[in-house]
Amino acid sequence: MAITRILIANRGEIALRIHRAAHEMGIETVAVHSTADADAMHVRLADHAVCIGPPPAADSYLNVANIISAAEIAHCDAIHPGYGFLSENAKFAEIVEAHDITWIGPKPEHILTMGDKVAAKNTAGELGLPLVPGSPGAVDSIEEARAVAAEIGYPVLVKAASGGGGRGMKVVPSEDQLESLMGQARSEAKNAFGDDTVYIEKYLGNPRHIEFQIFGDGNGNAIHLGERDCSLQRRHQKVLEEAPSPILSSEERERMGGICARAMAQMGYRGAGTIEFLWEDGAFYFIEMNTRLQVEHPVTEAITGVDLVREQIRIADGKPLSVTQEEIEFKGHAIECRINAEDPFTFAPSPGLVSAYHAAGGMHVRVDSGLYTGYRVPPYYDSMIAKLIVYGRSREGCIMRLRRALEEMVIEGVKTSIPLHCALLDEPDILNGDYSIKWLEDWLAQRAD
Repeated sequence: MAITRILIANRGEIALRIHRAAHEMGIETVAVHSTADADAMHVRLADHAVCIGPPPAADSYLNVANIISAAEIAHCDAIHPGYGFLSENAKFAEIVEAHDITWIGPKPEHILTMGDKVAAKNTAGELGLPLVPGSPGAVDSIEEARAVAAEIGYPVLVKAASGGGGRGMKVVPSEDQLESLMGQARSEAKNAFGDDTVYIEKYLGNPRHIEFQIFGDGNGNAIHLGERDCSLQRRHQKVLEEAPSPILSSEERERMGGICARAMAQMGYRGAGTIEFLWEDGAFYFIEMNTRLQVEHPVTEAITGVDLVREQIRIADGKPLSVTQEEIEFKGHAIECRINAEDPFTFAPSPGLVSAYHAAGGMHVRVDSGLYTGYRVPPYYDSMIAKLIVYGRSREGCIMRLRRALEEMVIEGVKTSIPLHCALLDEPDILNGDYSIKWLEDWLAQRAD
């Protein structure tokens, strides 16, 4: 039976993004919201809306029972989780399917496997993806840790097997610091994720973060839609993303994209996924796979012309991939700026009333946002309030258009990261595409001195 009504288990710009794709397919939408989001744009535009709890996410957007109840009350036949919140919760996916509701996402077993970093690394190796040298699995003792670190060479990285965002992650420069830093990583992981399991990898000195977008139909067919360069990061959080990467050749793209697509076909993967790598000196090293839509998916849409959310819904509805690998063409260049409600240089959160809002416009300028004049940015959720996505026939042209769009965009009443992006576009390294995952934090440290 075809999907006719989707519950959107999310908020903000991604909830709007899903609503728009669904409506263009003739599918009704049901927005769920906390009491803090009663006046949010996704709630205003959806066909139906259901309040699922008070402001804290644990009582609303992470409340599985309330979301399932909302889906049943509103007679939804599918749930789209967006990104964040419950999007990579395998148990939630299982519960959705157990209630005879279509889960718009990967198979629960694949979410579970890729959500555990040790299992994900082992699976990636079995599927032929290149790995960072390190422990074959969890490291249980300091003796085992010393043996692994001695074999791969210092510096090494101790990483939590569960979670992300830089928590439970420690760089160990030498053997005499291993025991102390490994203990700190375990403690952080236990506090953040309830799991103190860690593993060890070779620490790469100055890599880039490059990820490949893939899609599978769940029946052994998969394609890739090229790569995104997400190297501009602060505390492991992406700030700006672009596609294609300034440093990859078309031959490297075809080779690595093919490796990723074949791996996902072998896995029987269903829906959207992103395989993330560190890249250094021409070599790729698998770090993780995200079994969901990415925040930065619009830059891929811009250079391929493929609507990724529409594709997610089609595949969940049992339809085949709408394009073949041969039909995908990579054209031009796209850059996304994440615009957060925060101080642009101290990054202190800045919730509050938006007193004036004007979205940038013009040819090949896209703004994904739920903002409007009079909207109150709540203090309870992620600080991202908009995404500015710009396309150009060349990277240089894209940057020129992005600079103009940033100057044109107005958000008053709260501080935003727009001045940070404007400053970045004045930097020669950014203009030349010559940056790594360490570049932004080094630049910010120099500014602070």
